Amino acid sequence: MTLPDAWPAFQLGLIGAGIGASLTPAMQEREGAEQALRLIYRKIDLDELGLDGSALPGLLLAAERMGFTGLNITYPCKQSVIPFLDELSEEARALGAVNTVLFRNGKKIGHNTDWSGFAAAFRRDLPDVALGRVVLLGAGGAGAAVAYALLTLGVQRLMIFDVDAEKTAAVIHTLAAKFGKGRAFAADDLAQEIPTADGVVNATPIGMLKLPGMPVAVELLRAQHWVADVIYFPLETAWLRAAQALGCRGMGGGGMAVFQAVDAFALFTGRPGNTLRMQQHFETLISPVANAD
Repeated sequence: MTLPDAWPAFQLGLIGAGIGASLTPAMQEREGAEQALRLIYRKIDLDELGLDGSALPGLLLAAERMGFTGLNITYPCKQSVIPFLDELSEEARALGAVNTVLFRNGKKIGHNTDWSGFAAAFRRDLPDVALGRVVLLGAGGAGAAVAYALLTLGVQRLMIFDVDAEKTAAVIHTLAAKFGKGRAFAADDLAQEIPTADGVVNATPIGMLKLPGMPVAVELLRAQHWVADVIYFPLETAWLRAAQALGCRGMGGGGMAVFQAVDAFALFTGRPGNTLRMQQHFETLISPVANAD
């Protein structure tokens, strides 16, 4: 599609590993066109380029020099990118993860729209569930954002499990600085923690099309649980589907994907994204994948 030269221009990109199937570029470009913006969005796939996290400083510098407006950051760089930024928003600093970088006045400024995206989707899809005790699986970049969102939403006791105990400890430490001690804890025994929880959230990549499997045994769930997943490839993971078959209320990752993109669009362009329009475009994009699963 040829865009009029008179439209305001924005050059954006996504840095991550294995991002070939990401829907973010298409969502952002379509919304830009709807708002009469020349918005070009590039994928910078570490896997395709044969790079790892050590390339981050060079990629950030290159994007800045080429006049990019900003970048989205995804797995596995949401936490490792922080040392190379000049400033962090309050939320990004509090949760220790960045998924959006703006280039402004010679500075690289980190933001996080994952947490706000999850929170908005949760309020829409699970508005009246119990929030006394919740188990969170995963303490990486997505997990840190979800943890921040859950405490903001009012979860009283958040039990976090990750195979990397140091990551869990780091997330708990950052949450304590924002929300105080006594709200987030390390979960050592899921078989003990899940039966007494109100809900369970999967913020690990287990269940993605490229990493199939169950993040935790479905046998630990009961009909009274609510469950949420941050994965949207597939739109409904095997774990989420099995939990709902037990009678659990559930939320997939599609809502978070849309709402975080809406918030990032506003940061990049200074204009609010149209949530309904971006949701409809997301559903059009995801439909072939959902039908193939």
